[in-house]
Amino acid sequence: MKVERFTAENSALLLIDHQVGTMKLIKNIDREQAAKQSIALAKMARILNLAVVITSSQEERAQGPILPEIAQVLPEAYAARVKRPGVVNAWAYPDFRNAVLSTGRKNLIMAGVTTDVCLIFPAIDAAIEGFNVQAVMDASGSSSLLSEEFSRQRMHDAGVVLTATNTLMAEIAQDWSTPAGQQLITLLFTDVFPALGASIA
Repeated sequence: MKVERFTAENSALLLIDHQVGTMKLIKNIDREQAAKQSIALAKMARILNLAVVITSSQEERAQGPILPEIAQVLPEAYAARVKRPGVVNAWAYPDFRNAVLSTGRKNLIMAGVTTDVCLIFPAIDAAIEGFNVQAVMDASGSSSLLSEEFSRQRMHDAGVVLTATNTLMAEIAQDWSTPAGQQLITLLFTDVFPALGASIA
């Protein structure tokens, strides 16, 4: 399939299992920073009016609810979230896959917790089906450095592009001088790199 540059018009954001309980499993990076990056992605989606699909697994158990900040930023997507009963690979759960297909977008921005269980399988399966997939690694995380390393390698080998929040925002913005670009660069300085923003100010 022809690879298209990711834009607000041709991309969808998929947030997988950013739940209060699952976030506690992140050990390879700072979990608070991973939460901030996932919330920043949600804010980016709101600014750009991106198609968004949120999914969770077993909210009534240890995984817990979706991060409340994400629910607040994207109330409609949160209300329409796909609540999986325990299916590990979200792509294998028909309600989730159908929700993604209904966006009509072939470029998928994915972040998930944990990388080594919740993100790896839908990212690979979507890529195998011909979707262009970018996995946002600093808005995801694993229970160990080793499992994160192996998961990243498997995704890369399957054709998934590994990226970071700031790189993705720059790619999507394309031009910081546009109204949306101005909002995104402000988001970068306030939420993604607050220390940098403070030093510039």
